[in-house]
This record gives sequence, C-alpha cells and structure tokens, in this order.
Amino acid sequence: MKQFAELINALESTNKTNAKIDAIVDYLERASDDDKLWFIALFTGKKPKRNVNTNYMKEWALEITQLPFWLFQESYSSVGDLGETLSLILPPPNETVEKSLSEWMQEIINLKNKSDAEKKEFVLNSWNGLDYIERLIFNKLLGGSFRIGVSSKTLINALTKFSGQEASTLMHSLMGKWKPNEVNFKELISAENINPDNSKPYPFCLAYPLEKDLEELGTPDEWLIEYKWDGIRGQIIKRNDEVFIWSRGEELVTEQFPEIVEVIQSMKGNFVLDGEILAVKDDKVLNFNELQKRLNRKTITKKMLAEIPIEVFVYDLLELEGTDLREKPISARRAMLEELLLNENPEKIKLSQVIEFENWEDLNQIRENSREINSEGLMLKQKDSHYHSGRKKGDWWKWKINPMTIDAVLIYAQKGSGRRSAYYTDYSFAVKSGDKLVTIAKAYSGLTDKEIMEVSKFVNKNAIEKFGPVRTVKPELVFEIAFEGIGFSNRHKSGVALRFPRILRWRKDKTVDDIDDIEEIKNLIQ
Repeated sequence: MKQFAELINALESTNKTNAKIDAIVDYLERASDDDKLWFIALFTGKKPKRNVNTNYMKEWALEITQLPFWLFQESYSSVGDLGETLSLILPPPNETVEKSLSEWMQEIINLKNKSDAEKKEFVLNSWNGLDYIERLIFNKLLGGSFRIGVSSKTLINALTKFSGQEASTLMHSLMGKWKPNEVNFKELISAENINPDNSKPYPFCLAYPLEKDLEELGTPDEWLIEYKWDGIRGQIIKRNDEVFIWSRGEELVTEQFPEIVEVIQSMKGNFVLDGEILAVKDDKVLNFNELQKRLNRKTITKKMLAEIPIEVFVYDLLELEGTDLREKPISARRAMLEELLLNENPEKIKLSQVIEFENWEDLNQIRENSREINSEGLMLKQKDSHYHSGRKKGDWWKWKINPMTIDAVLIYAQKGSGRRSAYYTDYSFAVKSGDKLVTIAKAYSGLTDKEIMEVSKFVNKNAIEKFGPVRTVKPELVFEIAFEGIGFSNRHKSGVALRFPRILRWRKDKTVDDIDDIEEIKNLIQ
C-alpha cells in the first residue's frame, strides 16, 4: 500500500501529463504483478462494491475522536470529501500495518459476508496502522468512491511506455470483462489473449470538435456526413451465437435492451457493429430523457418496451466473421455494412443516413436545422479514414449545433474537493415559476478561478441557511446556463431536466428579475 500511496500522492501533486506518466511507470517497475493488476483495475473503473456503510465509518470515527457531531459536520463541509475528513480527524496510528494493495483489496472484498462487528474491527485496526495518505486511500477504496485525476489516455500512454506495446493493442486488451483475480498481468499487458472472451469490444474511435473552416477540409466529396445523435454510443457484438452490447463508457448494457438482443440473435454470422442506441417511436427520435428511463433497470417491463421502443442507428462495421476491419477505410467498411444489413434487413437496426449535399454552404444549413429532428449536429468522417483507437485529429470531426441557453439565478452552493476544497464550486440554479423560484439545474464548470473566488466571497457573506455542506444564498447572482437538450422529468421539481448543463457566462448585467420563466423554458421541448 505504501507504494500505491506514493503513486497517488505523486499524481495528485502535479497537473503535468508527462509527470503523471513517469510516476505511473515508476510504480509499475516496482510493484508486484498482483498489485499492478489492481492498479489497472482501479484506474479503469473496476472497483469493488461498497461493503461498509459510510455512515458507520462516520460513527466509528466519532467514537474514537470524541468530536461533537456539529464539529465533524463543519469539518466535512470545509473539506468536502468524507474519506479525507475521516483521515484528517483520526489520531496518528499506534502501529504499522504493511500489506500490499492486492492484499488490501482482497480483504475489502471479503468483508461482504462479515457481520457489522467484524467490519468495525477490521476498519478500526486498519485505521490504527495506516498513515494519513494510506488511510485516505483505504477510506476511498472501502467506501467505493475511488477516483483519481488521470485520464484513460494518460493511463494508456504510461502502460505503452512501460510495456512497449502499441496503444491500440493495450486499449483493446484492457476492455472487456476481465477481473484482477482471474487474469495474469503479463498476459494482459502483452495482449497475448487479445480476445479471451466473446464479449470483448474494440476501443471506440472518437471525434474532435470541428475547429476549422469547412473550406479547409478540402472538397465535399472527400467526406462522409451523418447526423450526430444524442443517445448511447454502443458496440453490438455477435460472436459464436452470443450477443453483447457495450456502451462507450465500457459498461455491459446487454440486459437493458432485450429487443435489440433478440434481433441481433436472429441475424446470421458474426460481426461487431458501432452505432447509436436511441429511443425511437413512430419513426421519430425521442428526447434523451425518454431513453434515460430505460437505463440501469433490473427488469424491463412489457409496458416500458411499448412506451419507449429502442432502435440502433448503425454507422460502422468493425469486425466480420472474426476479421478485424478497422484498418480498412470507412468507405469500404460502410459498403460492407450496407451489404450486411441489406441481406438481413433486421428490424430495429437501421443504417445511419448519409447526408447528401453539394457544397459546404448547404451543409451549414443542414446543421442549423438538425435540432428539428432531435439531432445534436453533424459528424464529418474522411472517407479514407481508418477506425483508430481514441481520438486522431483530422479524420473525424463532430460539428454540433450551438447549445440552448437560459438565464438562471444561483440559490445553492457547495464547496468542491481536492485543490478547490476551500472554494464554492458546485452550484444549483433556479428560474421563475410564477412568483417563486424553482431549481432547474446543477453546474460545476464554466467559471474562471478568479470568478470562483468572487462567487465564494459572495456565498460567505450572503449565506442564508446551512444544510450540511450546502449553503442557501440570496438569489442575486445571475448566470447564463448552456445545455445540449431538454426534456420533461418527474424527478425534478421544475418538471424538466437539462442535458449537460454548464455555466456559459456570469451575467453581471442582469438581476433576478431578468431570469427565465419555467413555462417559457418548457416550450423548448420538442
């Protein structure tokens, strides 16, 4: 654990990518193979389920420290992170517990079938043998909240530097259903078993936001143009009569779309498709909020299948009868995809529309009108481009329509975590509803460091109420909130939910009287 703690400390101490890569490589050169496997698992989101109630951890820490609850709450409010707060208030350890990362992880997993008394004994003994940083990591692993500021690209680059493998090969090897206690590190890192199970997806090919004038892209006939849809990007895999659906977030979502599985199962052959999973009814793409109702459910009822039918708009063919097609140009892959779907004509699996246009000016107009069909904009793909892993500038561009915006007033604020734990960085915004205010969105990004400091000063001076770490503030600061989509929602007091809300700018020129009204906002919903 000490080696892992040193790594986390090094990663948290810098925002320079090369320094992070060097820290990871240094750890890999020193750690055992079992620890390396758990490192990769944790950094790719394969953390164990929470086996200890965090409320119990709070209670146990207060028993040890004898702190009054109000003081703990104030401390928690100031720090903004439970695991870090517990690490800070606990007394220094009386002994040293030395276990490897893999040993700690196995013991944490084994807590599942333990009694509350046994869990308490384990946690207290662990706290008494770990220093601050080790204790912090232990708390996060125990509470299931382990997150670290390292992107998947940085991780892959570090593993590439360590192993000498191609980045695309490593990305492919790390995706899938592997578990730390079921694989061998050397096999995983060398990609000896590049496809150990039928379910393994390919790393997704991603696009950059368009940052050029259209004329700089060359002639229109060099590009394949499709609509960009706001659904769930997914790979649909059929190998050896088994069907798997993977989201771009590397989640296996097969069971959430049984009607798609049934259709794919009925198709002949083996293949891997890339496309967008959408809620479609009467040939109309529904709002993302409707699709969201289908997600993360243990059972999909017949009523839900009827009310929110699913289709897949397929735009790429990555594998056919075991042959990897990613090195072929998209024009060739598209032709093979068209032939596959033409021969099968599967229900609910649609070939994505290729947009025909004569010049770049026409394409701009098509993009401007894309919101009318619930599209986010356009995808521009060079016809000779390969299906590369991750992002590669120049091959694929996403050209989204400008976001929708509203003016809203800040009513709640909460301090951030990490380097921003001293400032209020998490905000809730409201709009008018008659003569009252109704919360419509939370946003965490969009302000400069200077503006964050200004908002924090305002919150400190104008806080009205406290709810744990949350502060209610006077409704005076108006902000323009941008978002990608909007839909009706029973889960929100306002009756609507915004898609990807963020702060566009601080409207110091406006007052609370100028903010938008919820009834006018509802008119934005298609």
